[in-house]
Amino acid sequence: MYSSDSQLLGEFGEERRSFSRIHEVPQLMKQAVLAAEDERFYQHSGIDYLGILRAAVGNIVSGHTRSGASTITMQVARNFFLSSEKTFTRKFNEALLAFKIEHTLSKDQILELYFNQIYLGQRAYGFGAAAQAYYGKPLNELSIAQMAMLAGLPKAPSAYNPVVNPDRAKLRQQYVLRRMRELNFITEDQYQEALNEPLKLASQAADTSQPGQYVAEMVRQAMYERYKEAAYTEGFKVYTSIDSRHQQWAYDALRAGLTDYDRKTGYRGPESYLDLPSGSGEDLTEALDEAMGDLRDSGGMLPAIVLSASPSEVQAYMRGGKTAVIKGAGLDFARRGLSAKASAQQQIRRGAVIRVQANPKGYWEIVQMPEVEGAFVSLDTRTGAIKSLVGGFDFNRRSFNHVTQAWRQPGSSFKPFIYSAGIERGITPSTMINDAPLSVPGVNGQMWEPKNDDGKFSGLITLRQGLTRSKNLVSVRVLMAIGTDYAQQYIQRFGFSPKQHPAYLPMALGAGSVTPLQMAEGYSVFANGGYRTKAYFIDRIEDQSGRVLAKTVPTVAGQNAQQAIDPRNAFIMRSMMGDVVRYGTGFRAMSLGRTDLAGKTGTTSDWKDAWFVGFNPNLVAATWVGFDQPRSLGRYGYGGTAALPIWINYMGNALKGQPEVELPVPQGIVVKPGAGQRGGDEYYYEEFQKTNPELRIDNSGSVPGGDVDASAPADDGSKPAAQDAVENVKDQLF
Repeated sequence: MYSSDSQLLGEFGEERRSFSRIHEVPQLMKQAVLAAEDERFYQHSGIDYLGILRAAVGNIVSGHTRSGASTITMQVARNFFLSSEKTFTRKFNEALLAFKIEHTLSKDQILELYFNQIYLGQRAYGFGAAAQAYYGKPLNELSIAQMAMLAGLPKAPSAYNPVVNPDRAKLRQQYVLRRMRELNFITEDQYQEALNEPLKLASQAADTSQPGQYVAEMVRQAMYERYKEAAYTEGFKVYTSIDSRHQQWAYDALRAGLTDYDRKTGYRGPESYLDLPSGSGEDLTEALDEAMGDLRDSGGMLPAIVLSASPSEVQAYMRGGKTAVIKGAGLDFARRGLSAKASAQQQIRRGAVIRVQANPKGYWEIVQMPEVEGAFVSLDTRTGAIKSLVGGFDFNRRSFNHVTQAWRQPGSSFKPFIYSAGIERGITPSTMINDAPLSVPGVNGQMWEPKNDDGKFSGLITLRQGLTRSKNLVSVRVLMAIGTDYAQQYIQRFGFSPKQHPAYLPMALGAGSVTPLQMAEGYSVFANGGYRTKAYFIDRIEDQSGRVLAKTVPTVAGQNAQQAIDPRNAFIMRSMMGDVVRYGTGFRAMSLGRTDLAGKTGTTSDWKDAWFVGFNPNLVAATWVGFDQPRSLGRYGYGGTAALPIWINYMGNALKGQPEVELPVPQGIVVKPGAGQRGGDEYYYEEFQKTNPELRIDNSGSVPGGDVDASAPADDGSKPAAQDAVENVKDQLF
């Protein structure tokens, strides 16, 4: 699968394999493998007794088991029929099968099986596939040095992989070349030339640089649902809506935000501990390399195994045989783990598995993988095309996609949908609402008494001020005025299911359940003028010859998309959420220096979820931060402090160099200069302006005006009943 700009995001298949007949394999390639793995292959009968004796002597001398003397035939038996567990029973069965194979197949047939079956890293099975994976060319075009490099891989593909472990791979290559020279497979000139040839890998040898694993998994699931097992074998190419630049910005922003939050909570200790051999010889190196094969990198956070530790310096073994020396400022974050008073689970000592990262200032520092998780997604507001999607901190650690699968409470980030419903029922941005204590009968006779996050009450304030300052009591009174049933019906226009949002007053505070993708889709309605677009991530599917098999036809705002809400409603809500960014809980976004931004923070009870969803007219993005098993994020867990910085980081890149977009005022809106917040303009529906738009919602939550209740259904299905209430309002508050 590819991004929209044709950058590789990922690959899926049963195996990467390219079958080669043994007569097609270059003689030098065969000789390189024999020199590395089994020089007496054509002489023994499946078991090399001389090799066993030589290995036994070597093991006795060293005092450790360093060689098992497996022949190529024994490796074929193990790869096809047995596991790789190191037991006497497995070894005995391997020997018996080797005898059977030797009596059934010719030597060339056995070698052919070996050449095409052995795993060589980079998901490549067989030397033909490995030649393509590492060097991007067939076997017959490889140099002697390249052949020797591949021949060194069967011993330990993870330890000698030239992509991830170039230094150790080079040492293994030199051993193979030396054996080829000793066996007279190559001349002295060929040997010297191969030794001096620089390592040059094909670009496709490296893992994809685009951090699109969550998107790739979404594509895989969609392709399997459509094509079943054929998805893995037919050579499909899937082009997504992802923009590789946006994807990288989103990935970097989310990881930076989660790491910054996590550092504030302090160092928890090493990831695990290993029992390492004493000393510093080859046995230790092999043990370290074997252990490193099970550890994955995570972006710039690299695994390392501590060799020695003191309060002033830590030395740690890294992939590729490198040793990181961490001291000075590089130890600051993990100081508590170097203290003699540290607990056994927190102490950094020999054998501890830690994470290190290269600091921009040029030194190594100890870091840690955050426990907290997050999600980030951005959409084109007009088409719904997903521009970036990062479902968590690290896909290899946790493949759960928080963008599409995490149902969490949105908190105050849900308030704009309630306010939008209120505007549709006749409430205006200048409506005065009482931000005062409220007590409502709840379940089991208990009273529900919602509070503001800051614990303060402001009395009568405008609707616009209520959203800007994220006043909970204002939101509750708006919902009381319009009615919970109406609000539950209204939010379906944005794509929210009534099942996830029961018709109770806590809905005003975001007590329902949403996914980050739903929130981005919902906010795009405000951003694009009121149209409901559907998010999508697959642009087209092609077969291996480039023929288009399927293509997404998006719903486009202003063309074929459904008009979900009145364009005037969308405009007014954009204006109000613009004030959230300018003067309210999202004020940090003004660091971007733009006037076309709008959005809303969200923080749930006990700080379990932190949100920010924001947009300009062309791009909407939602970010969420929280723990998989919901628990408090603590004093750093507000939407404006945990989630908003991630959004700012991304938008700073995504909108850089993009002109600001000023949207025209829709027809049917009356502009009242100076009536808005801090002397700004205020906007009203034209039909409400005829009598004066300012209402007052009193302490009980009803709209004054005789017997008319704003929560009652409109008589004709279109004209809100609250409009009738406007005509009877006597108490005008400005």
